[in-house]
Amino acid sequence: AKELPAKDLSGTSDPYVRVTLLPDKKHKLETKIKRRTLHPKWHETFYFEGFPIQKLQSRVLHLHVFDYDRFSRDDSIGEVHIPLCQVDFSEKNNTFWKALHPLEKNKCGEILTSLMYQPPPPTDTHRHQVQEPKGQGYQRKIWYDIIPFTHNITLHDPYVKVWLYFGEKRIEKKKSEVQFCTLNPEFHFSVMFDVPWERIRECQLNVTIMDHDKVGRNEAIGKIMLGKAGSGTSETKHWSDMITKPRQTVVMWHRLKPE
Repeated sequence: AKELPAKDLSGTSDPYVRVTLLPDKKHKLETKIKRRTLHPKWHETFYFEGFPIQKLQSRVLHLHVFDYDRFSRDDSIGEVHIPLCQVDFSEKNNTFWKALHPLEKNKCGEILTSLMYQPPPPTDTHRHQVQEPKGQGYQRKIWYDIIPFTHNITLHDPYVKVWLYFGEKRIEKKKSEVQFCTLNPEFHFSVMFDVPWERIRECQLNVTIMDHDKVGRNEAIGKIMLGKAGSGTSETKHWSDMITKPRQTVVMWHRLKPE
């Protein structure tokens, strides 16, 4: 690490790193403490066993840097989340710098989603007699797949609700089954919407994680909006990548926003 903030009166810190492979929070590994430095070098290797490449795609490497304090609680210096679905494990040298961010409080969690855009079949050039029916045109299909949702939330019976929007108008809603008594549900919930090509630019998906309540009203935990005007930079990029890479599954993590 480099250019860490000073947490001690001496103008330095005693940093160490806690390593977790989310959503599993039980198995936490830690580096050694480096004394009085803002540019520590650990040169340590950690192993997580039992993770074939397919399983790694739904995991997030969480690195949390702390300042060790002998007489009080260790201070958080910063954290970074690395979705392993974005890492090319065929590369021999996966070395890169990641910016540390302050520890978030009251966060809603994150959700791993995949989008696929299915274009219409190509025109058969060998059968010129084939005609397109007027006024209908082809419909392009959008697959939306919610895989796992991770990080702490305060509610325990989550399910997913997906609304298809054309502009400001709600068109169609689909929802997953409820995952009871969990903070790290894996929904494996796939939906498909038929969207005319001429309306793909005004189409948006509102994805909300709800908390099921048997007695009272179901409450929203957090949401994202996927589309040209998404709820964040990553959501907008995800939608753009889906359109520019037809027939390919585009996977990305998104941080849920509060309602």
